[in-house]
Amino acid sequence: MKTVAIVQARMGSTRLPGKVLMDVAGAPMLARVVTRLGRAKSLDGAIVATSTDVADDAIAGFCSERGWACFRGNLTDVLDRYYRAAQGVGADRIVRITADCPLIDPAVVDRVVAALAAADYSSNVVPVRTFPRGLDVEAFTFAALERVWRDDADPASREHVTPYICRHPETFRIIGVEHDVDQSHHRWTVDTAEDLDLVRRIYGHFGRDDSAWKDVLPLFDQHPEWVAINRHVEQKKV
Repeated sequence: MKTVAIVQARMGSTRLPGKVLMDVAGAPMLARVVTRLGRAKSLDGAIVATSTDVADDAIAGFCSERGWACFRGNLTDVLDRYYRAAQGVGADRIVRITADCPLIDPAVVDRVVAALAAADYSSNVVPVRTFPRGLDVEAFTFAALERVWRDDADPASREHVTPYICRHPETFRIIGVEHDVDQSHHRWTVDTAEDLDLVRRIYGHFGRDDSAWKDVLPLFDQHPEWVAINRHVEQKKV
């Protein structure tokens, strides 16, 4: 069983354009994500999936410089991008990661992948989010991805890859991975300048990129003012 993480990345963020290549403590955010995924024991590899849009030439070029696998596909039909990227590398199981999550935790990835052994789709987001936003992991079989790619005709849904699965629990075996304490009020994803400020402070504290997500939690007791940095930011609706 070949398990591959597919990291979706694009330069055209509406609120923070170019964010995936912005610096986070000495390395582009995308590099932080891919490097951290490299420590997940459950993964056989990772591939960056970007678009054929000219703006994303920068992402493809960066991947080439680093020697990373990169697939370029449809800008808005991200489901098609995932399907073709997975097909191209012969993945049996796919782990969906977004490039704006520089604190992604390999141990959480491993938990979600382990849950997939008894499911078609597993995640720490559905049906209940208990992890901080920014640790989002979805895993699914290639068979499930192929069915969604074939059956989902909604362009809005295809942009977000997996909503069709969540709308059809009668068709797909879905397993959620939960933490024993609800920490979903934390926001560690990067969608705005305030989000980026917070993540840079976290990285600046540790001075490295191998900190576990639970190591981050005490920082908010030590620096209560950090909580307010991006507390007002609203997550974009899917």
